[in-house]
Amino acid sequence: MKLLLILAALLLQALLTGCASLPPPVPSTPTTALADPLQTQLGRIARDQMPPLGAADVSGFRLLPEGETAFHARLALMRRAERTIDAQYYYIGNDTVGKQFLRELRDAAQRGVRVRLLVDDLYTAGEDPLLTGLAAFANVEVRLFNPLPSRSDSFYWRILSSLNDFSRINHRMHNKLFIADNAFAVAGGRNMADEYFMRSATANFIDLDVMASGPVVRTLSAEFDRYWNSPHVYPVAALAGAPPPEAARRRFDELIAASGPDIAERPQDVLGNAPVGQQLDAGRLTQVFAPARVFADSPDKVAGVDLATEGPTVNDQTLALFARAQDSVAIVSPYFIPGERGMEMMKRAGATQENGRIVVITNSLGATDEPLVYAEYAKYRVRMLQAGVRIYEIAPTLRRTGPTFPDFRKSLSRLHAKVAVIDERLSFIGSMNLDGRSALQNTEIGLVIDSKEIAATLDSLSRNTLALEAWRLRLSPDGSQIQWVEAEPDGREKVHHHEPDDSLWLRLQFWLLLPFVNARQL
Repeated sequence: MKLLLILAALLLQALLTGCASLPPPVPSTPTTALADPLQTQLGRIARDQMPPLGAADVSGFRLLPEGETAFHARLALMRRAERTIDAQYYYIGNDTVGKQFLRELRDAAQRGVRVRLLVDDLYTAGEDPLLTGLAAFANVEVRLFNPLPSRSDSFYWRILSSLNDFSRINHRMHNKLFIADNAFAVAGGRNMADEYFMRSATANFIDLDVMASGPVVRTLSAEFDRYWNSPHVYPVAALAGAPPPEAARRRFDELIAASGPDIAERPQDVLGNAPVGQQLDAGRLTQVFAPARVFADSPDKVAGVDLATEGPTVNDQTLALFARAQDSVAIVSPYFIPGERGMEMMKRAGATQENGRIVVITNSLGATDEPLVYAEYAKYRVRMLQAGVRIYEIAPTLRRTGPTFPDFRKSLSRLHAKVAVIDERLSFIGSMNLDGRSALQNTEIGLVIDSKEIAATLDSLSRNTLALEAWRLRLSPDGSQIQWVEAEPDGREKVHHHEPDDSLWLRLQFWLLLPFVNARQL
């Protein structure tokens, strides 16, 4: 969808006049995270989980690779929160997952929990009744980040009506973050919509979140506060109007009533862990304890400020980790465009690191939902393979019979996780893609965890996915062509000599559109 925004701007910006404009900024009183999490049961559980004294710099982490478990982890925290819930998302769908998530926020607020919901405004077309309705409940505030001036129910019309301000609206808040009582947080790649939690009938994402406790949560809360109180947010009522509170709440309840059946959760997830809610009630949560850092972009990145004045970006800091790798870098990114900077890093790694290993896992042409990004990435594949990079592409339907993880049923599989493992020790998990948009246009957030155990678990999850869901790319014997290698169940290899899922229509689109698209916008 982001490419539609870019192309609309390129083709129509000069043709439109009379575009909409934002209302004047609305003064608001700054608010901050809960100062003392120990006032709550979640805070006490988090404290009691921590290792003995002498390990004050470590935090607790639990990987959430399974969609149903990741969704229920958020539900468990919402249902047990006593004082505050802070949620920050790029996209909340008007679907089963999105509505159930908003319903739980309402229910928490009705128990007296303060709810702060911050949503990027790009994909809120048609959702004003949901957002203003939620904001009409006591204890709830809903704010929109970097809003578009038009409140049309049509995504396309909102974009066309905002082209006079394209340089601003082209910057988006891509962060995904959930925090309960400033005690536990969930961060990672998932937006709040069906396809991120294996609920879509057509296409679902391979994705990953991590649940955290300890000191790192206070840092994440500080980053949430920085966004919440920034000048780039508007209360939803200032943009969409404030209908009579009773009518708004009634309309919200009517919309949420159609949220569909509750999502089931298995007794154990793919890692063998019991449900988060069950463990919280027992006061004992499965976690790995390790030092960690938060990488977070400034909210002012959307204003096009000189990034040098805001400190290094998430992209800068992550690339610096890659550059310092001594042995290996494994990158999982659905949208991957190395650019010349990345190619130079890969060449240096191959030339200077003994036994150096670089692995890239990304979407195939048939799996991607951003074909122009894929086309730009494809320009670098031969050079990456020549530099010794191992490339895997997630296929849309390449699966074995019998039970698999994730279970896509009849839907297409797509990659959305944003993960990197450096030297089998440092793990990045967050919202950042390795493309121009994440580097320059969008704000991002992520965690870097220093744990061999977590790195090994991520490696195991990746190997399982690659065995069932991916092609391995290699060069032909003469080095001129790419081959896609599929592992057969009996151990043999099936080699594809032409790009799987390619079509004349896609090639025509690339030929027509790529010359007009700036790779820094992809």
